[in-house]
Amino acid sequence: MIGNKLRARLKAGEVLTMLNTHHVSSGLAQRMIEVGADAVFLDCEHGMWSHDDIRSHAQAARSVGGAGIVRPHSHERPVMIRYLNAGADGLMVPMVNTAEETTAIVEAVRYALPHSYEDRLVICMIETPEAIANLDEMLKVEGVDVFFVGPSDLSQNMGYSPALPASEPRPAEVVEAIEHVFDKVRAAGLATGTLVREVDIAHWTDKGGQFLYIHSDPFLQAGMKKMRGLISA
Repeated sequence: MIGNKLRARLKAGEVLTMLNTHHVSSGLAQRMIEVGADAVFLDCEHGMWSHDDIRSHAQAARSVGGAGIVRPHSHERPVMIRYLNAGADGLMVPMVNTAEETTAIVEAVRYALPHSYEDRLVICMIETPEAIANLDEMLKVEGVDVFFVGPSDLSQNMGYSPALPASEPRPAEVVEAIEHVFDKVRAAGLATGTLVREVDIAHWTDKGGQFLYIHSDPFLQAGMKKMRGLISA
């Protein structure tokens, strides 16, 4: 199954990419896998995907060898269970701050899928200074595949603007915090990842990032800008 395959690739040291299409279209999700993404991001925290959409998008991604990873709007147990039952290939759970919360997420996945939980990827998002302070205890919880740093929310929770121009580096204090998380997660033998932009992809892969989340919009904008330049040349 897809979750097991992605987990095996992470353990082998591969770098995986997950693309946010920003559009509710199973055909587009399928196409993103066909052109090279390993997974599509189905954002139910900020996006508009329904449970039926989760089922159709995950099926479309799986049909061409990829995965549909859902971010629920919270880590409420019934919410996570519903998305798993709808067919999510993995959960990327936001704002996980303690070992107790981490344990509850793993237990919810295993309750929802007692015979097939290993087929699902479990990703916990590190987005606050509190989570970083508790990371040592969180890393002791068995069943998490990826500890993923959400740089925008972490920036905001550290007192910086969450939004940056595509070419502008993140504040040094935020970068250092993310590197600190990467070091601890890798030392524990687990995979880590973060949202990347073209300007910092090389940096985070050099630091050991294996699960890279990418927005499609910057690439679409760059492509259209190049096209307009060619037309006016």
